[in-house]
Amino acid sequence: MNVVVIEDERLTAERLISLIKKYDAAITVLARLSSVAESLAWFRTNAFPSVDLIFMDIHLEDGDGFQIISELNLKTPIIFTTAFDGYMIQAFKVNSIDYLLKPLNDEELTAALDKFKSLRSGHELQTGTLPADMNALIRQLSQPAKATFKERFMITVGTRIRSIQAESIAYFYLESKTVLLVTDEGTLLPVDYSLDKLVQLLDPQQFFRVSRQFIVSLKAIQFVHTMSAGKWKLDLLPKAKQEVVVSGDRIADFKRWLGKE
Repeated sequence: MNVVVIEDERLTAERLISLIKKYDAAITVLARLSSVAESLAWFRTNAFPSVDLIFMDIHLEDGDGFQIISELNLKTPIIFTTAFDGYMIQAFKVNSIDYLLKPLNDEELTAALDKFKSLRSGHELQTGTLPADMNALIRQLSQPAKATFKERFMITVGTRIRSIQAESIAYFYLESKTVLLVTDEGTLLPVDYSLDKLVQLLDPQQFFRVSRQFIVSLKAIQFVHTMSAGKWKLDLLPKAKQEVVVSGDRIADFKRWLGKE
């Protein structure tokens, strides 16, 4: 079986490929693509019939996966992987085999691949219609999903998975190429998202990216200090390990976010 992985988070893509290989070492990953543009270019220069299945993140760095499907008129079966559940109905309407929420786990991926193999062996993928269970799901979820921001993060720590509510997060920061989440209680946990991706996922009313290193929540800001050269320094709670300074080019937006202008 030949598959393509479309995912813009490197760590998530590596974990997904590892799980795929664990399921069946004979599966060939033809490409790992990280954007809409890269995916369009790859598919336009490679034969569609050579791809049996696509794993596709919905939110990509330059758009969403549905753009790829629409522009290429893709008919290849897809397993969606995403941090949101608000796109479920739309996902199942575009030749979707399954829908996996991040962080991915072995059991759900195995079930999705088993479903794909079962549908393919029963020739249901060649009819151009959705299997009965998917149609039933769409009918059940008949109300269009409202656009939502990420409410919780599933954090993998060794063999354990922790659920962290977004409202209990004080800030995120980048340290040695790793993004860390800091809870209100001061617990540090690594996340599989870049700061760029987190900006897309988080509620902009509650979180603001003050610099290339920090995304802070409104409630975590205790004091704002003015500095020379027009910069502002923040005191956060819990206290940050390094100085938190609002970048000069973000000052105006930061003021508006705080409600000062």
